[in-house]
Amino acid sequence: MAETPDICPTLRYEDAKAAIKQLTEGFGFGEHAVYEGEDGRVMHAELTCGNGMVMLGSKGSGSAFDKLMADGGPASVYVRVDDVDEHHARAVAHGIEIVMAPADQEYGSRDYTARDAEGNVWSFGTYAPGATAG
Repeated sequence: MAETPDICPTLRYEDAKAAIKQLTEGFGFGEHAVYEGEDGRVMHAELTCGNGMVMLGSKGSGSAFDKLMADGGPASVYVRVDDVDEHHARAVAHGIEIVMAPADQEYGSRDYTARDAEGNVWSFGTYAPGATAG
């Protein structure tokens, strides 16, 4: 990863190890760091995609952040990718639930939407937020 991201979505999972596997194998994220507690649960992980990063960890860790997020529901994250159809094919090959097939949008993007094993919604597309802002 060439540049440190300024914004990092952070998600909590019942099975963070399974989430890391799904995100790396099915969505092509890179594993930057994974820190486990003595009990083997993921306390903190950092996964990269392009110049962005998502952080995640296990629910029930007892940390202050975990307590704040205890009642949090599924989250949604948008990730810019160069080839939506290739990315989609990878996700399908790994059995990821697709909730919206790749489609061209009226604002010029091509994207698709998937749901991970714990209900978080991931959208992947060619839209680059802020690229045309002046």
